[in-house]
Amino acid sequence: MIKIVGIGELLWDLLPDGKKAGGAPVNFAFHASQSGADGYAISAIGDDALGEELLQELNNNKIKYLIEKADYPTGTVQVDLKNGIPQYTINEHVAWDYIPLTEDMKQLVSEADAICFGTLAQRSEVSRNTTVELLKMTKPDAYRLYDINLRQHFYSKELIVKSLTYANAFKINDEEIEILKDIFSIEMENEHVCYWLISQFDLKLVILTAGESYSIIYTPDESSMIETPKVNVADTVGAGDCFSGVLIASLLSGNSLKESHKKAVKAAAHVCSHPGAWIPHPKE
Repeated sequence: MIKIVGIGELLWDLLPDGKKAGGAPVNFAFHASQSGADGYAISAIGDDALGEELLQELNNNKIKYLIEKADYPTGTVQVDLKNGIPQYTINEHVAWDYIPLTEDMKQLVSEADAICFGTLAQRSEVSRNTTVELLKMTKPDAYRLYDINLRQHFYSKELIVKSLTYANAFKINDEEIEILKDIFSIEMENEHVCYWLISQFDLKLVILTAGESYSIIYTPDESSMIETPKVNVADTVGAGDCFSGVLIASLLSGNSLKESHKKAVKAAAHVCSHPGAWIPHPKE
């Protein structure tokens, strides 16, 4: 079975109607597993009630994991929705900032067919070092998907460049690409920026999502553009992570870029029509 791993933040999104378990890499692992892959989450929780509840949520949703306990509180994020679009206030010095490197993690990653990691969980030295060491242990042909996921002030040009250097696949949205243009002092159309990234960092693919408008996937040899289907949006929490989890699982299953893209768009639209990130996929 295809093995897919998400490394990084695991937390409670404190939404207006209550708390929901989430974190981009864990969302990725969940949705990859919904697509038939063997999905795992690597992260850390605090030795507290919120941490125990998170483990219970992972178990309830059949998400496999290697979760360590850290001497910091379990992560929480205040989420305010504006027209269904989440605005995040992310608390610092929480457990997932201190993910330790373990032998079990090394073994899991060395067997994985895809790894997803982001910028946010690299804001602290401990989790950043763990992420980098695990990326070094992946199989040469494994997908190493860097979902840039820019939040608040938790990023720098140095960190983005280093992450792109370890990656061979990259996901960015239409707002983040404007920030990237400023960071790299690039004045190009988005399409040219994506091809520049492929060339500059030797990437297999670049995923550009534009919310309710469209998504485009670029590879060195082909591209695929699909308009976003219209749905009644409950919220968009986890939709991008669903998109990339389904896409990578489908590509690893041997489907074409276009077919995989269609599956990813359909699944992400389904997630948008329900509140929260861990939404089971309908049976085909």
